[in-house]
Amino acid sequence: MCSIDFNRRADEVAPLVLGSILWRGPVGLRLTEVEAYLGPDDPASHAYRGPRGRAVTMFGAPGCLYVYLSYGVHRAANLVCSPAGSASAVLLRAGEVVAGRDLARQRRGWDADDVVRPDHRLASGPGNLGTVLGLKLTDDGARLGDDFVLEPSDTPSRNVLKGPRTGITKAVDWPLRFWLAGEPSVSPYRRSPKAPRVAEDRL
Repeated sequence: MCSIDFNRRADEVAPLVLGSILWRGPVGLRLTEVEAYLGPDDPASHAYRGPRGRAVTMFGAPGCLYVYLSYGVHRAANLVCSPAGSASAVLLRAGEVVAGRDLARQRRGWDADDVVRPDHRLASGPGNLGTVLGLKLTDDGARLGDDFVLEPSDTPSRNVLKGPRTGITKAVDWPLRFWLAGEPSVSPYRRSPKAPRVAEDRL
């Protein structure tokens, strides 16, 4: 079982999971980029309006996966944090494939010897990460330690950077995106064109 304490709030857990390896069967991803969402305290969180619809899982037990359909196409994975009822979560944004490369490329629809599409882009972005893990909506609520195993890094990462979350339209300037410096799998930051131009209050 994972030694990370998921009873802590997502913004505390997020930097701790960087460098960890998330296993699903033969595919292993070393997590390089995540974002924290703070439940009812966070206007950008699915849980901001309470335990309704797809957000119900976020209010459940810590250490579960919250899997949802993004833009009607991609399956995105979050790690539920905080005590049950608090609903914070860590969105898994990017990772480096460290095991199961051929299966990961197959799931992305890439040829095994395609050099135009480099391996570091396989799981870059939450939708691509979900595809590489073979996520399904029925994985929503799965506990770590069953089909999904999180193997923490032996040494805490010291090269963690943080900044605003990407692609959202609310609480856009809150520094809740965390990533490992110099990792090619980290997705580029993109501020939503619908985001307010005036900086919002930060945490």
